[in-house]
Amino acid sequence: MLDIDDVEIAQILKLRGYRPKRGEVAAIFDSQQRPESEKGPDCSQYLMAHFLDGLIYYKRGKNDEHPPRPIKTPVTNNMVLKKMRVAFKLRENEMHEVLEQGGFSISRHEMSALFRREGHKNYRECGDQILRYFLKGLTKRLRY
Repeated sequence: MLDIDDVEIAQILKLRGYRPKRGEVAAIFDSQQRPESEKGPDCSQYLMAHFLDGLIYYKRGKNDEHPPRPIKTPVTNNMVLKKMRVAFKLRENEMHEVLEQGGFSISRHEMSALFRREGHKNYRECGDQILRYFLKGLTKRLRY
């Protein structure tokens, strides 16, 4: 979606204070190319959390007035959706457009439930399918 290379991914991780080990970033992509039977462990939750926070700094800049929050794991689909919304400065109507570009329609109430705090009575877990449609729509929005 972002059309970035390993070096830029490492720089994004460094923005959040994570120093990737040699070959760690390349291993993420290498494991995606291998057949299912040969795959090792997925991208670590810790690495993903750092990448998402670093992506916010990469896209919006770092604000020294607000110290970084502690890294929270495990990374859920709801967290990915929230951090992508912040990184790309998407408002509610733009989130709807992105999902529709990806081929999915959702009501305002369903959308707001995805951004509620876990434990809130109206909280709704973001499924893999919704996240896939969002990423697909965001890719279309960024590349075309």
